[in-house]
Amino acid sequence: MEYRKMGRTGLKVSAFCLGTMTFGRQVEEKESLRIIDRALDAGVNFIDTADMYVNGVTEQIVGKAIKGKRDFLVVASKAGHLRKLAAKYGEQKISGPIDLARPKPFTPWPGGEGTGPNDMGLSRKHILQAVEGSLKRLGTDYLDIYYAHMPDYDTPLEETLRAMDDLVRQGKVRYLGCSNFRAFQLCKALWISDKYNLARWDVIQPPFNLLTRDIEYELLPLCREEGIGVCPFSPMAAGLLAGKYEKGKAPLEGARFSLAKWGYVYNQKYWDDLNFAAVEQLGRIAAEHGRTLPQFALAWVLNTPGITSIVNGATSMAQLEENLGSVDIKLSKEEMDACDEVWKMLRPPRLFYGR
Repeated sequence: MEYRKMGRTGLKVSAFCLGTMTFGRQVEEKESLRIIDRALDAGVNFIDTADMYVNGVTEQIVGKAIKGKRDFLVVASKAGHLRKLAAKYGEQKISGPIDLARPKPFTPWPGGEGTGPNDMGLSRKHILQAVEGSLKRLGTDYLDIYYAHMPDYDTPLEETLRAMDDLVRQGKVRYLGCSNFRAFQLCKALWISDKYNLARWDVIQPPFNLLTRDIEYELLPLCREEGIGVCPFSPMAAGLLAGKYEKGKAPLEGARFSLAKWGYVYNQKYWDDLNFAAVEQLGRIAAEHGRTLPQFALAWVLNTPGITSIVNGATSMAQLEENLGSVDIKLSKEEMDACDEVWKMLRPPRLFYGR
């Protein structure tokens, strides 16, 4: 296993971070525990979860898996994701941008019965409440990394940062980060932290894969310049880069794309003719160099300058074993250049000012 420094900090994490979003829903508890144990045996010291994964059930499973092993692990969780408001609270109003980057409103995740307006977001009230719930479910008295899960357009960023700074000073959190934030939002957060001497966000978790490379334009250069760790989620494009889906055919039963409403949410992002054409071309590139497409896709992310660790889940032991093999693969310039040509097919180059 390879270990990398988290941004400018002294924290060292495995290049493979075990994502747990499917544990407790797509993967039953017993198999989830087996997968976690195998990952740890392989040298993985980095586990990622969130309070809203299966409404806390995933954190409980992770808590059972890390019992007695806590001290050598880097455990990350998140808070602040938009949740579906209980009907008794009336119509849910969702703030946020409607623009080219996000043309539709955010999708609230199931929050359980009784979810109120303060049971989500990045307000001081919710952050201080959410961290206590995560610590209890995980069976630990501290988190190594605590992420702001997504932007909260109803809460001033300074309020969020001050609340998270308090958690660091109280010893409940070691390092801070954010997920799903844009480059300008991260830059603003860094400025506020510097101005008021607050603990800063030292890591960001954005989507990044061979079909989704937009962070290379602004976010990734910002992170490299400011010493921010980058731990991408969805490095397999929600499974499309596994090469197991076929255009015109229904998704495999049990695979992420077939998981009812939430499978459809992922489906919308990737399920189109252009992406299928790109996957076919990438599969040929991988085969020409003697790689499987899943390992090639993960290795490409890890071979991209500025990437700290890939957040990657597994729904079976066999899948975990194959994915772990990506850490040792070093791609040649020829392979990286071939992937760039596929990206140009997906995002044809346009005028760019300020080169």
